[in-house]
Amino acid sequence: MTRFATQRAAVIAGIAILVAAIAFAVIEHGDQKKSLPQPIGQWYTALAAPYTPTANAKGACGVVMDAKTLGVAHPVLPCGVKIYIGYKGKDVLTQVVDRGPTGPGREFNLTVALSDLLHLDGTQRIKWRFAS
Repeated sequence: MTRFATQRAAVIAGIAILVAAIAFAVIEHGDQKKSLPQPIGQWYTALAAPYTPTANAKGACGVVMDAKTLGVAHPVLPCGVKIYIGYKGKDVLTQVVDRGPTGPGREFNLTVALSDLLHLDGTQRIKWRFAS
């Protein structure tokens, strides 16, 4: 075998090992189950109402708001914190995407998409808890 053929075989073997390692990593990564964060702590209650932020504009937390945005506005909870919102037996994982609310007595504003998902109309008492 010539020196060129030996080098070529070594390069091909190295590429084959690299491809096998990548394939193994992809298969291993694909087998991992993606699970939702677990609820933690106790349930709290609060008044919440739907709100319509300015369409396709960034909220106070930097999230672009549109008709499909699932999120809440809260005056104190940190941007991006994940929480479960419960209403009429349905619990939905969401996150803080904006600041607010401005309505008296309310603790949360829910985006229209989240309000629709929960079937929440007007100002209602919801339950909420943190997610891990």
